[in-house]
Amino acid sequence: MNKLYILWGVLIAAVVLAASSIFVIDERQKVLVLQFGQVRDVRESPGIAFKLPFIQEIVRYDDRILSIETDSLEVTPADDRRLVVDAFARYRISDPVQFRQAVGSIQAAEDRLGRSLNAALRNVLGEVTSGEILSADRAVLMARIRDNVFAEVRGLGVDVVDVRIRRADLPQQNLAATFARMQAEREREAADERARGREAAQRVRAQADRTNVELVSAATRDSEIIRGEADAERNAIFAGAFGQDPEFFEFYRSLNAYEIAMTGENSTLVISPDSEFFDYFNSSTGRPAEAAPAQ
Repeated sequence: MNKLYILWGVLIAAVVLAASSIFVIDERQKVLVLQFGQVRDVRESPGIAFKLPFIQEIVRYDDRILSIETDSLEVTPADDRRLVVDAFARYRISDPVQFRQAVGSIQAAEDRLGRSLNAALRNVLGEVTSGEILSADRAVLMARIRDNVFAEVRGLGVDVVDVRIRRADLPQQNLAATFARMQAEREREAADERARGREAAQRVRAQADRTNVELVSAATRDSEIIRGEADAERNAIFAGAFGQDPEFFEFYRSLNAYEIAMTGENSTLVISPDSEFFDYFNSSTGRPAEAAPAQ
């Protein structure tokens, strides 16, 4: 029975010894092997590794690209138009030994990175105008900010991969005034457009009226010319007919006069019977009666 207890004790001690000697390295991590607080080894290859039990310990650091975000920061560009900027940075632990000696933990490193990022934002964005910050060319500014941050944290054992400006807006107290100014500018532009439209409409309307007057005048002139030529031709025809047979022409004009004078429901003429108007009524031959010789 005592041998069995001894065997179980040996097995348990072996398991504990193996558990304290063997560790697994994840492919997403870097591992430092420490002995009495000093770095003895750096393990970066994934798999199973060994250390001295109870004497050595391991510290794991994330080998992936990490991200840090800043609080809203108010900056003053070169044109004195204040902006509220939100930015974030991506970084990676490049030298775990230097990282442990410089800061020791992710939280301490991010505190240093946050202060450096805020300082770089103020320095770089303070040298340019707000228009450049809000334009598509701000990628150049973000590269400058990244370089400035990397220069500040070079001794921390990290690489600053990228810096991005997420948002750049006016302060809340300036938004109402800015919107009012934008609205006034848009209303002024709209008024200018409407004025130009009215001016163009007046020009078109005046040109249309002028064209209308010209067309009506030309048509009236042409119609008067045609009417005058027709009257002249008609008079020429009448004159020719009168010259060929004056008696028939006189008879025809008298018939027209009778028709016009006696048209209507109640035509009353007060004329002397021996008036020339009734010459063809007094003649049985259809010719006007000859005047009686004087006695």
